[in-house]
This record gives sequence, structure tokens and C-alpha cells, in this order.
Amino acid sequence: MTQPTEAAAEPAETPASGPGTLLLSPHFDDAALSVAGLLPRLPGPVTVLTVHAGPPPADAAVSWWDASCGFTSAAEAHGVRDAEDSRACDLLGVARRTLGHPDGPYGGDPGLPELVATLAALPAGTAVLLPLGTNQPDHRAVREVALRALADRTDLTLLVYADLPYTGHLPGWGGERTDEALAASETWGEAFRELRGRFRTEVAHAARLDPAAWARKRAAVLSHGSQLAPLALDHGAFLAADGPLTAERVWSLTPGPGAG
Repeated sequence: MTQPTEAAAEPAETPASGPGTLLLSPHFDDAALSVAGLLPRLPGPVTVLTVHAGPPPADAAVSWWDASCGFTSAAEAHGVRDAEDSRACDLLGVARRTLGHPDGPYGGDPGLPELVATLAALPAGTAVLLPLGTNQPDHRAVREVALRALADRTDLTLLVYADLPYTGHLPGWGGERTDEALAASETWGEAFRELRGRFRTEVAHAARLDPAAWARKRAAVLSHGSQLAPLALDHGAFLAADGPLTAERVWSLTPGPGAG
């Protein structure tokens, strides 16, 4: 296991050959928001797989979230967000894959069958990076479907990332006692406590991004420009230079209940 570190993320290197890392991003912007700074440290090549990336039904009315982002149709929202994600992944230097599950407001199968099939086909040695699911039901659903699908895959490495900006609302986020504070938080710690009740968790990667790393991450996040106004309403000054996005965290998961 990679030893945890609090140093700033380094520039991306040419991806190594091999099974690499599959990062499960529930929505188009989650990879950039949560782990853009740590991506260069993950076993390469890194592929971002967006789960809820399918087009909405042709007759779908625009969702409340997409309307809040300024879109007047569901199709317009999907097309713009897909293009935004392509730009962000190019900036981050990672491969990009999408699944056909529509975003939550537009329906779809809660069992996420395309995700299950994709995970079943992963080569041995792949590291799979899952969202923690802090206070976000779509993230939690992706995590749970993936954990069930991978329950017998002892040939894979399981990792989980703090989904930002949600987890970053924790007071003292990114400090020396982050895990203890997260486990004790009634507001922000439920998903983390639940996971620690089922797996042994250890910090695999952690970073407080330096100015250069933050500038790279900010550029990727700004690629998802259609989402920023409503995100700010829900999460305040989440793009501040000393805000929650500048501290990223990834834990390893090893089967074994009750360990921390």
C-alpha cells in the first residue's frame, strides 16, 4: 500500500502500462471535484468512469437541478455536461469512459447493470476507486453496487475517496485528526462510520494541494462551469484557495469488520 502523505500533489507522469486504476465518478464532475490533485499518485493508467452519463429519455422534462444550472431541456444539459467532462479529463491527463445510466432525476435502473458488467470484466490487479458517499444518495448507491459486485474479487485493490465538497464540510477537514473527526461527526460521518464497520480502512493517499496543484485542479473544476452556480448555493465558497477542495483523501479497504 502506498504510504500516506500530506505533501502537495505532483504533476502527472506518463501512465504506466498495466491494469491501472478505474475511478468511479457518479456524475460528470465528481472526479475533478474530489481527486484531481491525487490522480498523478494513483497506479496508472487512470480511467475515469462516469456512471450516470447516459442521455435522458427523449420526452424527459428538465430536472430541477439542470434548470438551476440554466438549462431549458434535459438533452441540452446532457450534451453540455458531457462536453465539459471531456475537457476536464483532457486537462487532467486521464482516460475517459461513460456508462449509459441516466442521471438520477431522469430514471434508470437502481441496480446499475452496466456498472456491474464493467466491474466483472476488470483485469486482475486493477485498483478500483469508489466514492465514500457522504450525504449524497447517488454516490452511496454507486459505492454499494460496486462493493456488492466486487465482493469476491480478491485480485483487485479497493480504494475509496472522500467525495468533495460534501466531506469537506467537516470542521478541521484535512487536518492531522481528520479520520477521528469524521468518524465522530453526526452530520458528516455516517458514511465513513458505516464503511469502517465493514472494512479495515487506512489512509492510502492524502494531500493538501500546493498553489500549482490547486491551479491545475481549479482549471479542471472550472471546466464544469454549468454546475458552479448551484454548487455555490449549496456549498458556499467551495472554490476558495483555502477551501475544502484543496484537501483530498483516499483510503484503502480491506475486508474485516469493526476496524479503523
